[in-house]
Amino acid sequence: MKVILKKDNELLGDEGQIVEVKNGYARNFLIPNGIAVAASKSNLINHEEIKRQRSRKTDKLLNDANQLAGVLSSYTFDFKVKTGEENKLFGSVTSQMIHELLENKGFTTIERKKILLKEPIKSLGEHEVDIKLQQSVIAKIKVNVSKESDDTEIKSETSITEPENTEDLTEKAN
Repeated sequence: MKVILKKDNELLGDEGQIVEVKNGYARNFLIPNGIAVAASKSNLINHEEIKRQRSRKTDKLLNDANQLAGVLSSYTFDFKVKTGEENKLFGSVTSQMIHELLENKGFTTIERKKILLKEPIKSLGEHEVDIKLQQSVIAKIKVNVSKESDDTEIKSETSITEPENTEDLTEKAN
């Protein structure tokens, strides 16, 4: 008997696959437990429509992620931090700090765990940080860590160097 899997199954396959199983296994286990449905004509038509809708949705998500990656790659994020002897940082620039700066700039859709920072930035200079927007889309942003001048407060300052026409870019991102 052919069935369409409604859920991932270790033995049979992934959700949406059409597989051949024994009649008793399908009728007594898979169908009653909601793991699969019989591969009738109406279920096959419904299955194809769901596949088309998912395909359109993933295409739209990928297109939006690519646009957002283009917008993000045009920014440079500046962090002014306090340093000690031999220009060693007091503390570090973390993914949480980068996330807060992104949220303040209006990029609220980016989750902190999507910022791929292997370890906190502990040195001065320009660093590239990856942000995973979708499964196959990774944006690269520039983070510039510079020394805080002696006459400023202890609190670290952050700023963003924006590209020209930022209004157009942020509208595309949202």
